[in-house]
Amino acid sequence: MALGDRWSREATEDIQRRILDWYSVSRRQLPWRDDTDPYHILVSEMMLQQTGVGRVGPIYRRFIDLFPTFAALAEAPRQDVLRAWAGTGYNRRAIHLHECARIVCRDHDGRLPNDPAILARLPGLGPYTVAAVLSFAFHQDVATVDTNIRRVLGRSSGKPDADERELRELATRLLPRGRASDWNQALMDLGATICLASNPRCSICPVREICASALDVDALTRAPARRVAERQEPYLGSRRFYRGRIVAILRDLPSGKLVSAGDLLTRIKPDATAADQPWLDEIMRGLAADGLASIDTSQGDARFGAPT
Repeated sequence: MALGDRWSREATEDIQRRILDWYSVSRRQLPWRDDTDPYHILVSEMMLQQTGVGRVGPIYRRFIDLFPTFAALAEAPRQDVLRAWAGTGYNRRAIHLHECARIVCRDHDGRLPNDPAILARLPGLGPYTVAAVLSFAFHQDVATVDTNIRRVLGRSSGKPDADERELRELATRLLPRGRASDWNQALMDLGATICLASNPRCSICPVREICASALDVDALTRAPARRVAERQEPYLGSRRFYRGRIVAILRDLPSGKLVSAGDLLTRIKPDATAADQPWLDEIMRGLAADGLASIDTSQGDARFGAPT
């Protein structure tokens, strides 16, 4: 039986009504929530890919103030873009966004296309981000499935471990035509504030009477919590930690200034020895390949700078 088959047409309409009514009075107030500018939507979605809403809010405002349009972002030096991105982490997303702006200005007259096939070819846009842009910016009837929505749909249908294909089919089936933007954001808010990964607030959930998992909260929270813990890796002292420190140093250099390998190594790892040099070289090659650093060997020894 496919996900959602337990719900009749009338039950589906009841779920839609309950969630949308709840959203109309309980929606989160977010800086991008009522904005339909495709550029603003893309910036917010790229920032939110791996960073929480609380951290993104003030950084988003600052970023939009500095780069209010695709053209402004496309023309900005990459070092400035990375400085404005500081605080969100995962700097590769800033590079993707910068490249998107350049492509949109070069190939699409500064306007973000509303064709899903074209959007999917832009750097850093996966299935969720494409669907979010189509739904929030262009009001197309497209279902989005992020982490919060997966949890809401999986639990309410009685299959919290459903695979991605099943969840996408269910999301599309439940989508109220003509209200995709409100619906997708309502599901996200429900997952972020009520249907939490741990300690879900089932007693105040708008669909508690028809949710297949509401009576078995303990069982539905135990297994996911273990899986998340097993996937986590220590950040402090990891390669990602040092990459982040290097990017921060390079983006704060005066324009055009370079730093030697020895100086950079000492700044990120005060107890480093000569044996750490190959390790640094490998990290720097990776950062350069990702567009997050530049390497200058014109004077023999490698020197490093901000991306160009």
